[in-house]
Amino acid sequence: MSQTMQRISISVNGDVHPLAQGSDVEELKHDVTEAIDAGGRFVEMTVVGNRRVSALVTASTSVTISVETVDFDARDDGDAAAPYDDGGEYGI
Repeated sequence: MSQTMQRISISVNGDVHPLAQGSDVEELKHDVTEAIDAGGRFVEMTVVGNRRVSALVTASTSVTISVETVDFDARDDGDAAAPYDDGGEYGI
């Protein structure tokens, strides 16, 4: 049996961003809610491939957060200083 991990993804207006391993879903929810309450602001996140993404979140932004179990990938450690190519699985 292979090792697995949880993959958190955020969809912002239909664009899906799979987040790096170790992303905190509760912190992300908090950041999105704060952005909406503030009238809009950028929410920062690290995505698969250890790349940084900033999404402008406002009251009219459609945001969905999902969690799934996937195969473990040791490269996916959330270190934005060490990006990698995922072989096209997530389009990066």
